[in-house]
Amino acid sequence: MTDSIRSNGESNANGRSRGVRPSRRRTSHLKDVPETKALREQLREGCRSVVERLDGKEPVGKDEFETLARRILTEHGLAESYVGWTMVVLASAFWEDQVAAVPYARRLLLLPHCLKHAEGCPADYDQFGLDCEKCGACCIADFRGAAEEMGYKVLVAEGSPIVMKIIVSGHVDAIVGVACLNVLEKAIDKIMLAGIACMAVPLLSSDCRNTSVDEDWVREMIHLKRNAPVVRTRTYLHLLRSASSMFELDQLDRLSPRLRSGGRLVSGRPSAEANGEGLGPADPVAATETIAYDFLARGGKYARPFITLAAYDALSGGQGTLADGATHMRQVSDSVRRVALAIEAFHKASLVHDDIEDDDAYRYGQDTLHRKHGVPTAINVGDYLIGLGYRLVSRESASLTPAVAADILDCFADAHMRLSEGQGAELTWRDGSDKTLTPLDALKIYALKTAPAFEAALFAGVRLAGETADLEEPIKQFAKHLGIAFQILNDLKDWQGDESNKLSAGGDVVGGRPTLLWALAWEGATKAERTRLAELAADDVDAWDGLHEARRIYESTGVFDMAYRLVDKYQARAEAVADAIDCEALRRLLYYLIDNLLERPPSQSPALFLPTLPVEVTVRAET
Repeated sequence: MTDSIRSNGESNANGRSRGVRPSRRRTSHLKDVPETKALREQLREGCRSVVERLDGKEPVGKDEFETLARRILTEHGLAESYVGWTMVVLASAFWEDQVAAVPYARRLLLLPHCLKHAEGCPADYDQFGLDCEKCGACCIADFRGAAEEMGYKVLVAEGSPIVMKIIVSGHVDAIVGVACLNVLEKAIDKIMLAGIACMAVPLLSSDCRNTSVDEDWVREMIHLKRNAPVVRTRTYLHLLRSASSMFELDQLDRLSPRLRSGGRLVSGRPSAEANGEGLGPADPVAATETIAYDFLARGGKYARPFITLAAYDALSGGQGTLADGATHMRQVSDSVRRVALAIEAFHKASLVHDDIEDDDAYRYGQDTLHRKHGVPTAINVGDYLIGLGYRLVSRESASLTPAVAADILDCFADAHMRLSEGQGAELTWRDGSDKTLTPLDALKIYALKTAPAFEAALFAGVRLAGETADLEEPIKQFAKHLGIAFQILNDLKDWQGDESNKLSAGGDVVGGRPTLLWALAWEGATKAERTRLAELAADDVDAWDGLHEARRIYESTGVFDMAYRLVDKYQARAEAVADAIDCEALRRLLYYLIDNLLERPPSQSPALFLPTLPVEVTVRAET
């Protein structure tokens, strides 16, 4: 992509630089749809003209699409209220050729249920969305029928969390969809960031009932087909799939053969699969291994093993992000895969122990291990996973060389100790009578609890590729800033609920856990409010009433806004570290991690052209 087309921020000699990180703002005023079909057609042609001048080999981010969209609207003398719509059309134009080159049978069509006629619709909802009856009363049946005849996989649901899972699982290679701008803002980001071919036609309104769409655009998108070679954009899809596939039970058993029964769980107990050993449900020795392997394969985003594989790939030529990346990733040695597998074993162990310490009820939409099997068994399974992680690396010493294995093991051990220190500090505060907590104290806990896992995942990938002397300190600093920002956002998301884990909002307050939000509220609260916060932390009040009171205090002290500004601050620090990395492929990965892991709710998304506000909290001592 030429510098004249790039977004704000100067390009340096090494490639892309973020420049000044913009602050967040609301985007509802940017989601108007052009009123006439003629105007929409005119803007679509303008978008296609701009896309023709872009370097299609590199993915374009949301910020850059916004810059281009604003430029197009300025050239046409139109208001910024069309920015969101124009960004979607730009992104669709960017990916059009690549979507067209994907066979119909490898595409997923997403349709919104709000296109149905609300009155009298006979369709019911199942776990995948609207189970369309194809009655002919609305265009959903027309689009779906045409697409399925061509071989498409079709899903009638909006913003479904299974979409990314479908992509990563390997069933489809491109996504085309119809949705309102609100849904597209939430759903498209992760797909686009990963470099996955996608297109969308925006609905003409966001009313969610009996809405409409440019139907000819949808038909055109569904029937796209092109056999000529196209420029392929770099993608993390092959790396994401490689990380996820390691935890399919067959691959998991191949990479880390079971020492006991090789059994699988049935209704929470080891199955009767004996693997030649005659071991069944009654075998007590096989139980720990079986539960541990089941939990490893149960779910999650597998972000940490992805980081290890991607860092290794970035410093080994970056072949995994090219069009033939799937072929390249199949050639990656099992030794490298086992190190990435170890990272997830450690992560899963920390989740088991953390769920016990917080007495959380759900993990990945199921009962937590201690609720299902009891606390002693869950502790033991967590310990087993830690041992499994270390064995996966130590047994590869000959293949990796003793020096590489020793460096990785040392990094893992250090990360484990720091994680335990951070968790210990949290437990000490939770169980103590003094509820004083400064923002600096909270940030220190975050740096210990969250950053080590990112640091270990990055370091392992880099060390697998070669020497790390020049990258150790940047990796450490990047992981620290990323980890702190990630944890603050996690605390903010706690107030929105968690679909797969805690299922309810405000769990940190109910559980009496120390968070930056609490520390900020404590610092700005009145004496009476502090007294009330201390009572809430002591769990002496009704949980529902406590949540309402905590939210009131948080809002009165401006906690949520300050927390988002701290996220901006630490994100900017992480980006500064990334900007200084010489290796373009590694720098690109760090940018991807920032954008992917530090995802804000749509109303809090970072925006262009707005300066970062000063953070109104004393954190002078933190470095």
